[in-house]
Amino acid sequence: MSKFIDRVVLHVRAGKGGHGCASVHREKFKPLGGPDGGNGGNGGDVILEVDANVHTLLDFHFHPHAKAGSGKPGEGGNRDGKTGGDLLLKVPDGTVVLGKDGEIMADLVGAGNRYVAARGGRGGLGNASLASKARKAPGFALLGEEGEERDLVLELKSVADVGLVGFPSAGKSSLVSVLSAAKPKIADYPFTTLVPNLGVVASGDTTFTIADVPGLIPGASEGRGLGLDFLRHLERCAVLAHVVDCATLEPGRDPVSDVDALEAELAAYKPALAADAGLGDLADRPRVVILNKTDVPDGAELAEMVAAEFTERGWPVFEISAVSRAGLRPLTFALADLVREYREAHPKAAPKRAVIRPIAVDESGFSVIADPEEPGGFIVRGSRPERWVRQTQFDNDEAVGYLADRLARLGVEEELVRLGAEPGAPVTIGDVSFDWEPQISAGIDRVPTGRGTDVRLEQTDRVGAAERKHASRVRRGLVAEDEDES
Repeated sequence: MSKFIDRVVLHVRAGKGGHGCASVHREKFKPLGGPDGGNGGNGGDVILEVDANVHTLLDFHFHPHAKAGSGKPGEGGNRDGKTGGDLLLKVPDGTVVLGKDGEIMADLVGAGNRYVAARGGRGGLGNASLASKARKAPGFALLGEEGEERDLVLELKSVADVGLVGFPSAGKSSLVSVLSAAKPKIADYPFTTLVPNLGVVASGDTTFTIADVPGLIPGASEGRGLGLDFLRHLERCAVLAHVVDCATLEPGRDPVSDVDALEAELAAYKPALAADAGLGDLADRPRVVILNKTDVPDGAELAEMVAAEFTERGWPVFEISAVSRAGLRPLTFALADLVREYREAHPKAAPKRAVIRPIAVDESGFSVIADPEEPGGFIVRGSRPERWVRQTQFDNDEAVGYLADRLARLGVEEELVRLGAEPGAPVTIGDVSFDWEPQISAGIDRVPTGRGTDVRLEQTDRVGAAERKHASRVRRGLVAEDEDES
């Protein structure tokens, strides 16, 4: 037996970017082949897309974890890694994507509408892409970035023009079955309808959808009965129709008190989505009162008695019988007119144009603040420095030197000097903390390094060259082995 699921928690994880490759071309008779490490492939995205053939979130109920493919690492011979495959998840029309704090991330209405739930990480650059005039043969590559990982809440809110509201067993499902080709479950006991039923109604030149929302009771806006689980399915409706049981045998109930009780629940429910879409609260929607079960003599008599009271409120009143189908034709035309008026007053918005806002030339892209937990320490924040740190192989001194040069070019070191940072001060960027060793000459007696180099490596090279020169002179008998040439 199929289940209707309209709210799920989905854990999405985009693919990780592949690492870049550090490789040097080797071929006979070509001793200076140069770097040929390829770039890593980008990780795949997790994408939600509206599909007209999907009507429930059932698949995500049983499979709440979704992960896209990761990018492959680069290889020698300038071969880039393969891009990770995107993961396309089909969702029903009317799905709302909420963040962990309840904020609306996307409202997916209309077949083909897409939302990137998690973006894949970028692949790292290989040493061939890092080569420059100052660094002709980099001995390192950049690491691939991790893909985004998020917890999302998916809520399905029916996309219907007319919402039928009423107490249990008021005849809402029967009305949908005679107005459209829908075949909802119908029985003679309360709460027969446990899921919203949608039907398509054609009236003249107007075609509209009608939703049978499960029966509401007093306290529904606070979660009683089916309550909040199905009140949200009324948020998109342009017209609300009260279906009133005029032949109920329950003591203490009458059409007027039933409508008043449900109006109080509609007024208490505050849909955030409707407000964002400009629809207003449910209490502001056009109303229609449908007095049902007039095929029963007592029901017909009661309908005549209460019709005038609803008319005085300015609501159109229709006396019908879903069993004998009496009064359905004028009801259908009236609903079509209300829907047409709503569509004319709320035309579909044109697709939003992409707005490109370039970053100002003086935009630093980072900030430096004092570390509240570490005396004399600093915290560097910004998308670029944090991304550069994630891309760095800290077990490779040359890669660390390249990171230091990038940060210096960005202006991080100048900002640290301006804020009074001392050599050895603890600095945190992202998840990495290190003791700051300045490489610039702004106020500090240091010689700037070349792009992608490390002063420690240069010092090591100078010492090694001096030792090799002394050993050669010893072998030629020019100096004694223990003689100091300094």
